Amino acid sequence: MSSNIAEGKGRNSKKEFIQYLHIARGSLFETITFLTIFYKKKWISGSNLNDLRIAGDTIGKQLSSLINSIRKTI
Repeated sequence: MSSNIAEGKGRNSKKEFIQYLHIARGSLFETITFLTIFYKKKWISGSNLNDLRIAGDTIGKQLSSLINSIRKTI
């Protein structure tokens, strides 16, 4: 996810940066899905999954806010 953000920042336009922020958000959702699978396989606890989901929700909101903020400057 962080590499998507870094790559997007290195692009030549704000529109491309926004595209990579969307990719990063998709990667975040993908990660939460993997964590859910890990929980079902009992590789992580329900408490860990819950904490990570909360952190993921926060990061998702931050990404959405950044996308909206940049979109306003285009």
